[in-house]
Amino acid sequence: MCRRLDYLKRGTQIQQHAYYTLTELEIMQDLKIYHPVLCGTIPIDIAIAESDLDIIMEVYNLTEFKQTLESLYKHLDGFKIKTTNIRNLPVVKANFFFKGFECELFGQPQPVEQQNAYLHMLIESKLLQETPNLKEEVILLKEQGYKTEPAFCKMIGLTGLDPYEELLKYGREQGWI
Repeated sequence: MCRRLDYLKRGTQIQQHAYYTLTELEIMQDLKIYHPVLCGTIPIDIAIAESDLDIIMEVYNLTEFKQTLESLYKHLDGFKIKTTNIRNLPVVKANFFFKGFECELFGQPQPVEQQNAYLHMLIESKLLQETPNLKEEVILLKEQGYKTEPAFCKMIGLTGLDPYEELLKYGREQGWI
């Protein structure tokens, strides 16, 4: 997965729409000091109509980051922002709507390549490369209401209590992360 979005221009209709939406918002440029990366279903081409744009970032000054997000996106539909802890790390998460997408901007004090969203995406991408028909099956489950990680776990037979952790464990066992 890369930090540049150019690959989306040559992708599916949803990927192209994501490219033009993010380009118009100038998120990658405006927030470049936080090393933004688009994660989730759109980069690995398993998006459905309701898929959002998930941008993860490496942020150490959460107060400054929160102020930056408010100054850039507060005027957009449905803007909300919160500070919380996820898996023992402080996080700032902002959501808003733009050009038909819900955008979720996520910052935590950890390099993006070590964040769970990024690692999940790597594992899912590898699974899609190695397993024929998995893409269609995961998309079908997502259309039925499954979240992405639980859908992958169901399809590959991972049955632990926390599908997000199970997927990471599986990826480590495979040597993918």
